[in-house]
Amino acid sequence: MENNNWFMEAGYGMMIHWGLYSVLAGEWEGNRIDCIGEWIMSKCRIPIKDYEKYAAAFNPICFDAREWVKLAMQAGMKYIVMTAKHHDGFAMYHSKVDSFNIYDSTPFKRDPIMELKEACEEFGIKFGLYYSQELDWHEEHGGGCSIEKDIWKGASWSNNWDFPDNTKKDFKICFEKKIKPQVKELLTNYGDISLIWFDCPTDITPEQSVELFNLVKEYQPQCLVNSRIGNGLGDYSSCPDNFIPDDYKTTLYESPCTLNDTWGYKAFDQNWKSAEDIASTKKHLNERGINYLLNVGPDYLGRIPQPCVEILRKVASQIG
Repeated sequence: MENNNWFMEAGYGMMIHWGLYSVLAGEWEGNRIDCIGEWIMSKCRIPIKDYEKYAAAFNPICFDAREWVKLAMQAGMKYIVMTAKHHDGFAMYHSKVDSFNIYDSTPFKRDPIMELKEACEEFGIKFGLYYSQELDWHEEHGGGCSIEKDIWKGASWSNNWDFPDNTKKDFKICFEKKIKPQVKELLTNYGDISLIWFDCPTDITPEQSVELFNLVKEYQPQCLVNSRIGNGLGDYSSCPDNFIPDDYKTTLYESPCTLNDTWGYKAFDQNWKSAEDIASTKKHLNERGINYLLNVGPDYLGRIPQPCVEILRKVASQIG
């Protein structure tokens, strides 16, 4: 299909995990977390009322959408996937559906999604959005209740610290009240979106996955949907995190990977992959028909960490 051509030829993209969790930078009450940064609310079981307070401190005055997109372009990346809402439920755009967002709840009063979209248009980069379509720890009826097993020694998929009684939870309420309306906002307020990157399907039903997929295609028929929408749907396959396949693919594939050990910003995570390793991995994946989606985690001021910048520029010099 014609709308798949750009993805087949892209080869290399930038994922951006940026949200309210960046303010905590991997630490809570004097302790460093031993899991990925964007999971800190669940790992530390931070009550909603306490987590919300960090919005008052989130004022990323160094954020410059053009600089981010220019870096991606100079690195040889062909598309960007930005977190519009992660599992903490905090929207990184001006949502009219829920005031728990960067415009209404912080001093910043700007819409990074709009600014990034405009910058991508300026530099000729495809623009995609990450949206957590099930897990939402800000909502009583957010998904994940069916998974009892803890992840990262204490983190849970659903918010079972504010709302411990799973028998009272109904994901359909969150799906109808927040998920669908916010996805519609993203599809109708920001022009053409090249892809929607959904994540972590656990309790979402086949009917709900179909409804969400059809919602995307109703408003933007050319917008690609990844396989993490759940229940066997999607226009292309997203590998498990940091998984590098060895086989050759004949359908659309993408491998999402980190530059260090986290997705969201952790100030003390300095375990960076080398430029040589990244260039080698990109070559390996691209030869097998797989796009390499490489993540950066900006800090609470809106800065992509300098080691990321230096590594990406070095990789660009190696791959030509």
